[in-house]
Amino acid sequence: MIDRRTMIGRLLALLAANGFWRASATQVASRVFDVHDFGAVGDGRTPDTAAIQLAIEAAAKAGGGARVLLRAGYFYLTGPLRLAGGIDLHLAGDSRLLVSADPGDYDPKRQSALWADGADRLSISGTGTIDGRSAEFMDHYDRENEWWVPKPFRPRLLVIENSADIVLCDLTFRNAPSWTVHLLGCRRVLVDHVTIANQLDVPNCDGIDPDHCQDVEIRNCHITCGDDAIVIKTTRGHDHYGPSHNIRVHDCVLETQDSGLKIGTETCQDIYDVRFERCRIVTSCRGLCIQLRDEGDVHDILFRDIEFMSRYHSPPWWGRGEAISFTTIPRDPGTRTGAIRRITVENVTGRAENSIRIEGRGGSRVSDVTLRKVAVTFDRWTAYPGGVFDNRPTSATEPLEPHDTPAISIRHSDRITLDRCTVAWGHNPPDYFTHAIETEDVTRLERRHFTGAAAHPARQAAIVIR
Repeated sequence: MIDRRTMIGRLLALLAANGFWRASATQVASRVFDVHDFGAVGDGRTPDTAAIQLAIEAAAKAGGGARVLLRAGYFYLTGPLRLAGGIDLHLAGDSRLLVSADPGDYDPKRQSALWADGADRLSISGTGTIDGRSAEFMDHYDRENEWWVPKPFRPRLLVIENSADIVLCDLTFRNAPSWTVHLLGCRRVLVDHVTIANQLDVPNCDGIDPDHCQDVEIRNCHITCGDDAIVIKTTRGHDHYGPSHNIRVHDCVLETQDSGLKIGTETCQDIYDVRFERCRIVTSCRGLCIQLRDEGDVHDILFRDIEFMSRYHSPPWWGRGEAISFTTIPRDPGTRTGAIRRITVENVTGRAENSIRIEGRGGSRVSDVTLRKVAVTFDRWTAYPGGVFDNRPTSATEPLEPHDTPAISIRHSDRITLDRCTVAWGHNPPDYFTHAIETEDVTRLERRHFTGAAAHPARQAAIVIR
């Protein structure tokens, strides 16, 4: 017997899957609140914060999806804005919302440029741009480490908390100084045809971070950012919002100096029922990543129909070019880590500078992982030092562990299946490139029609079981 709440939930999920929320956001609103009618100038120099906030509040009072209009052809300079439920913030044409770079404009407790809390039925739409002006929040460029060093203060660009029935569609986020889109404790979210164009050498400028969220769809997005492109989290201190689950990511193009598609590292509650499908990772330091460092479990995850490239970057970036990395490692010596289980990777192809890595540690094991039709070529083309596994963030073991580079490394794991997988090597593999498969403390490893040799067949075995 299905109760009324469950039936409503399933209906809403079905409507979202068929584009209902996106259609609602882009239809002509019943009432339009033009920010110029509230005193906005739109010259990119005069602060328009008060005018835009007044328009938001008037639209929220009207309700029913009333539209707050930022006109095409105008640049609006603004301090932090509190968004409201029941409205559509619409950036028409080539309009641009420019974030204030003055730390004094920001509430120390709300360090975000745009934020919402309890804002059900909020949408942000249009083809305009929200510009975080990241360069204004950077102190200097560190040439040795090849990245920008931030000033003490830098805001997140958009934070939506404890809200339901959220739509972000068609707009561009640019130059985020920190996380770009943080969804915290949200339900029934659609992110569709969103572009994120951040600087690749700015740290911590993640693309999209669903955190303690349920029923989320991210589709048709193009994301360029220095840090993780799309990453599912359950951060500490927000347990009342529950686990992250029923999240679908598909048909996206990603470019990053960190992980392309990722779960973790913050995993303080469970994360499950997540599907990543039909994505292309142009470049990354880890293609597919589950990085469990806390007590939550990660299970029932699917990666399917994905193309990637993964390479080394300068030392501060987490990730050392791993093709696929599923690891559960204690964050510190006192951490009780959760488990990774029931993970499927299917129809995935790529090129990488480091291993496919599956590993449990600290008493927590990885189990029931299937790689099906996974084909990866391993090669070196950057000049950064190799021969290392990256365990960060952790103080419980060596953060950067010297290690040869087998194509597939499996340690402290159970019931691992390699089904019709292929590994290959570049033309001039370095000496530390080794076996096709290397295992340690693994039970029930099953190989079905596996294809792959050692990097140096004359002196190395293809498969080493320890």
